[in-house]
Amino acid sequence: MRGYDNEVNRDNGRGVVAQAAVRRGNLARVLGEIRSAGVYSRAALATRTGLTKATVSNLVNELIGRRLIRETGRKQSGNVGRPSRILELDGGSAAALGLEVNANCLAVRGVDLAERVLLDRRVGFDAVRVGPSRTVDELSRLAAEAIAELRSSGIRLVGVGVAVPGLVDVPSGTVRHAPNLGWQDVPITEWLRGRLDLAPETTITADNEANLAALAEFGDEANTVSELVYLTGELGIGSGLITAGRLLRGSDGYSGEIGHFPVDPYGRRCRCGQHGCLETKIGLAAAVRTAAPDLVGTLRDPDEQARILLQRAEAGDQQTLAGLDEIGRWLGIGISIAVNMLNPGAVVLGGYFATVSAHVVPTALRELRSRTVAGRSAICPVTASVFGFTAAVRGAAIVITEEVFRDPCLVPPDTRE
Repeated sequence: MRGYDNEVNRDNGRGVVAQAAVRRGNLARVLGEIRSAGVYSRAALATRTGLTKATVSNLVNELIGRRLIRETGRKQSGNVGRPSRILELDGGSAAALGLEVNANCLAVRGVDLAERVLLDRRVGFDAVRVGPSRTVDELSRLAAEAIAELRSSGIRLVGVGVAVPGLVDVPSGTVRHAPNLGWQDVPITEWLRGRLDLAPETTITADNEANLAALAEFGDEANTVSELVYLTGELGIGSGLITAGRLLRGSDGYSGEIGHFPVDPYGRRCRCGQHGCLETKIGLAAAVRTAAPDLVGTLRDPDEQARILLQRAEAGDQQTLAGLDEIGRWLGIGISIAVNMLNPGAVVLGGYFATVSAHVVPTALRELRSRTVAGRSAICPVTASVFGFTAAVRGAAIVITEEVFRDPCLVPPDTRE
């Protein structure tokens, strides 16, 4: 009899878990419909989802209680029956925080679930010189200031995403190897949680900066392709790969290290320890060294460096123009590697590439045409990111907001009167 009772208890446990999973799925489904359509009535949601009106009403009430949607006083008129009140995305009570570590700067960006920007800051910082512990200290300080600002406005923090230029073990939140930072096996999410005043259920996740930048670019309304290669243009060069609408991570999660493709066996020594990596030809340090050598060692902010390169190119400075033309040639070689391997629908250039795109893309395209195995038919659009240096921190916030849309229960019910 005892064994029978245990079996019943196990079955009941599985039943409760299954019911909770179904409810979470239905909450996400209803929230997703409202998000994609902009507005919906309860009746229209029932028709759209195939759920009963009573079920939809209960789900809507829960989403309103979590302040993820709101019911407005506006009416939606149909062909028959009374006009229905409108439901629309709210999301203003919950926020996602994106953080970014780079060799020369730190960034923080807060957005609500309707993707409204709540705060956006970027500060110069020498992460290479001070090392990982002090860098995370400073990143934590910036994050704590942002969190306090959100809380003072009555906004709840759902989670924190962190972008790092290196190989990141996403499940453990550990930076395994970041050659441009000099980091090895840094448990960045654990360190951040220990330094920040966060609720236990608050998510913290870390990922490679190029992956997160690619997600930001892929989520942009202007993008219509499902196969995309995003190239960063910072001190280091990485790539985020989107295939069939999903991030391509590789077997260990370390795909996309295009900056360490060997392109010149007799070239400069790379920070990774090898010689002649693509990064040594087209990274921002290479661009400054080639196109504006007088700036080497004088500036730390990458955005400022990129703007000066653009200003000199637009003024007709011959050394800058020749240097950027050389960068464009090697960039075309790098793009041809990605195009021949992946056949993407688009290549998007971020970082400083986006700033000086008018002076590197034409040469890159000429090089690409001469190196694409499939010929002109395989040439895909090469465009500049509209986000530039902000793409990675945008993506860091996006991974948190997307988690909420997959599981609305991550946002607790609002208990305020």
